[in-house]
Amino acid sequence: MTTWLITGASSGLGAALARAVAERGDNVVATARDVTKVQALVDEHPDTALAMALDVTDHDQITHVITAALDRFGAVDVVVNNAGHGYRAAVEEAIDSDVEELFATNFFGPIDVIQQILPHMRSRRSGTIINVSSIGAVVSNPGSGHYTATKTALEGVSDALNREVSPLGIRVMAVEPGAFRTDFAGRSLTQSATAIADYSETAGRRRKENDHSHGTQPGDPAKAAKVIIDIVDRDQLPFRLLLGPDAVRVARDELHERLAELEAFAPVSSTTDFTANSN
Repeated sequence: MTTWLITGASSGLGAALARAVAERGDNVVATARDVTKVQALVDEHPDTALAMALDVTDHDQITHVITAALDRFGAVDVVVNNAGHGYRAAVEEAIDSDVEELFATNFFGPIDVIQQILPHMRSRRSGTIINVSSIGAVVSNPGSGHYTATKTALEGVSDALNREVSPLGIRVMAVEPGAFRTDFAGRSLTQSATAIADYSETAGRRRKENDHSHGTQPGDPAKAAKVIIDIVDRDQLPFRLLLGPDAVRVARDELHERLAELEAFAPVSSTTDFTANSN
């Protein structure tokens, strides 16, 4: 039986994944800042589910959750770093304290979880770490620069981590979801207190009061959860897993544009090596 530890399991993709894991008979440690929001899952699956309070910015809470998971189930096979939130602001509008809290939650929190679970996984020469990123790590929209910076940073660390731990039998996967029908835009999205008029037609269009996408997103979190579980069951994982046809389209278009730009500037980019006549 596989044991999953999922952060941010109270809503959205995290909640759908925790439920799907429990319903197929696996063990699940479902965490959330407000533990009451994941208690129902334990009530339905008392033998295989454990609800734990976790703020991923709290190092001691992470330690407590991992210790409790190991005490209860003996091992943690899959860790899903899903906890996080969005932030809307033009780069100039962002408040330092907002950005510090955003990175603490979306980047440094998952890193702390990873660092604390790795000794256990290394000792077993087994384990899977899934870091939930965003299609925004591929293309960043106006107003989302700081949010996507956290996800780009998480993917960069994940890439290095994958190369470090794969020889030890540990797998790493970054998940890049497109738009899914969750309460992300309502509950999990914050923004700068001040809006600058010059950005009204760029970042301003994506501020919460102007964003009417909530409830119309194409993605189904339950289907995304099933895909993640099915992929984890395979012998080999992709390093990056796109979720949603919108994510596939965005990534494909961006890669085509990057390749075209690379080729267009390759002649000048390739002129920087030392030559016999270099001074």
